[in-house]
Amino acid sequence: MQIFTQLVFSGIALGMIYAVIAFGYQLTFATSDTLNFGQGDALMLGALVGLSLVGWGVNYWLMIPLVCIFGAAQGALVERVGVRPAIKIKSEFGWIMSTIALGIIFKNVAENVWGRDDLKFPSPLPESPMHFLGANILPMEILVVCGALLMMAIVEIFNRKSIYGKAVVATFNDRDAAKLMGINTALVITFSYALSSITAAVAGILIAPLTLTGATMGSVLGLKAFAVAIIGGLTSGMGIIVGGIILGVAETTTGFYLSTGYKDVPGLVLLLIVLAWKPAGLFGKNAIKKV
Repeated sequence: MQIFTQLVFSGIALGMIYAVIAFGYQLTFATSDTLNFGQGDALMLGALVGLSLVGWGVNYWLMIPLVCIFGAAQGALVERVGVRPAIKIKSEFGWIMSTIALGIIFKNVAENVWGRDDLKFPSPLPESPMHFLGANILPMEILVVCGALLMMAIVEIFNRKSIYGKAVVATFNDRDAAKLMGINTALVITFSYALSSITAAVAGILIAPLTLTGATMGSVLGLKAFAVAIIGGLTSGMGIIVGGIILGVAETTTGFYLSTGYKDVPGLVLLLIVLAWKPAGLFGKNAIKKV
């Protein structure tokens, strides 16, 4: 029982990282019906930039807003270079290849700047585990869960309470109507990409102390986060959280009770089942598209 509790806690921490990255997918899909398939590379860049700042003597907590600024710039660049041209010519698939291509470029740049070896990210919290219900929990795992929930809550409050957030919601509900009301929808889409990259970059510096940091760390995380977004539903914040926890716990328990070689299988199986049973996701809503 203690081992199972340990696996559940570790799975929740892992699942919340998936959820934060998947939340970034949701932000861009809501405003532009597009996804940044280089989202995992935004996480990787955030972790590596954060590692460099810490290595230069910047305090971990002061480093976070600097990484957020970098993430916003990187996300805006992706939208401006890879997504906006495709939207402008009404290409249905151009943004897919553009965001994938930019992700590969970012990965190659990271390999040349930071090298191909995995690096150790120093933890800002004690590395000795705490005991809870017979399980050993690292303080950093608690920070991951709390940080992920706090970040998603801040974005949700921003969308509901601020004038700029309401512009994002209006663009989500009806982009053409929002444009007629005087909202700069192009700027809103750029903002959504910047915000999605900020969430990924922060997720990177949250998970980095628990893993090794390197140019390849974002590829698998981004892919699994996409599976979480599909499982939970691209239109549901709660679905993103639930989907992340389900996948995280499924991976940790499968890796322990079966084999680490099978730990990636649950996500693919869940994805296939959800797509066959409820394509909009567990908490997603089917939308009627007029053509």
